[in-house]
Amino acid sequence: MSVLTAAAPFVVNKVFPRFDQRIEESVKPFDRPGLLRPHPGSRTWAWTHYGIFVPELPRPHRYLNTMTLIGSTGAVCFDNDYLATSDARRTTTVLSSTAAPGHHHYQAYDSRTECRFADDGSRLEWDSDLAIEAAHPSYQVHARYDGFSADLAITATPQVSWFVRNPAYDHLSLLATFTGMITDDTGETEIGGLCTVEYARSLSPQALRRSPLPRRFKLPIDFFTYQIINLDDRTQLLLTDVRAAGATACRLAHLRTLDGAAAVFRDVRVEVEHRAEPQVDPRGRKMRVPERFRWTVRDGAEEVVTLEAVVDSPLRYGHGRGYVGAYTYSGAFRGRPVSGSGYFEWVDCEISRAGR
Repeated sequence: MSVLTAAAPFVVNKVFPRFDQRIEESVKPFDRPGLLRPHPGSRTWAWTHYGIFVPELPRPHRYLNTMTLIGSTGAVCFDNDYLATSDARRTTTVLSSTAAPGHHHYQAYDSRTECRFADDGSRLEWDSDLAIEAAHPSYQVHARYDGFSADLAITATPQVSWFVRNPAYDHLSLLATFTGMITDDTGETEIGGLCTVEYARSLSPQALRRSPLPRRFKLPIDFFTYQIINLDDRTQLLLTDVRAAGATACRLAHLRTLDGAAAVFRDVRVEVEHRAEPQVDPRGRKMRVPERFRWTVRDGAEEVVTLEAVVDSPLRYGHGRGYVGAYTYSGAFRGRPVSGSGYFEWVDCEISRAGR
């Protein structure tokens, strides 16, 4: 067991809560667009993340994700070291997919030679594959991949959910609305509704060296699931469960609406039924993956949300070492029935940590 792994429960349970402000900040309007910078080549911020996530689309698409990492995280869940460039700190990746056949792009780039990132984050380009333009609160996404393309016009709201808010790590999600188009060999599909605009930046020991950190020195974040559900055309639910060496780093439910209401719930329970057979990635690594989720979110005596979800889309590889996909859910939100399609991310490296 590495020193980082042994120390993780103490750090997660005792140290971070003294500094983290995610709960109180998640009920305030977002007023820091200047934070959203890419920091390529920084030796302070080892990595940054930009994401645009559309959780519910008509079949066959189901969802659209644009997941980027600039720099290597130095974390067990998210590093695919086989993709590292000559300097791991210059590695950047793009994962974008839908559930439709052939809609899967996962590629690594060298941030110095294949990308163009404006210092203020106003324009971010990954070769000719992806461009994100930002003039907060307006964003545009233009993607041209083998198999499909996507164009989105997005307006972010002030409703922000912070997953982490401390001096070493910021990770946030903005509720947003969008219109756009997905194009493939079957034609054009107009889309619109609620989505998210997401950003993160973090310190990491990976900033200290060119080559990827050995496993024993990586941050022991080894389980991650993040899920987005549009409960109706004005209300969005975010569900998160993150663990580090068995300690719960983040198990929260964020609820936000276009009307301006926002709430964070800590009394969150999730049960997972796994598929009988593990998923095998392109490198031959096995990972247990979910078949069903059951979520319960409570606020004191009130049962805010109960959901049962069945995974029923292809799993797209490339969310770090894990996958993204869609599920069909049903349940209740404050006493009224809800059902639909949700988006989820899943990375489970606990089984390899346990030697199973």
